[in-house]
Amino acid sequence: MYRVTFVDADGQARELTANEGQSVMSVAVANGIDQILAECGGSCACGTCHCYVDETWTERLPAPDDSEQGMIECLMSPTERSRLSCQLKMTAALDGLVVHLPREQY
Repeated sequence: MYRVTFVDADGQARELTANEGQSVMSVAVANGIDQILAECGGSCACGTCHCYVDETWTERLPAPDDSEQGMIECLMSPTERSRLSCQLKMTAALDGLVVHLPREQY
């Protein structure tokens, strides 16, 4: 089991556990993280699982592929730390990942 921490827009942190290969989005949905809407169910087609990767983690993640980058460009308030949580799969290398949640997805 790996750890991922979700920090809401008000600074409240919630640490959850994830299985190998589980998406950060599915961890959020399974545990009632309301800011992750996941309307497309994780198919990288809606952008409602947008999160901001903590700056201490940005260099440790692979770059978004073209599909994810295209969706990020359509988001409200994207930054260089924006990612779609459906595209972040948990591995040992990401144990302890911290993501910040936008106040709203749209």
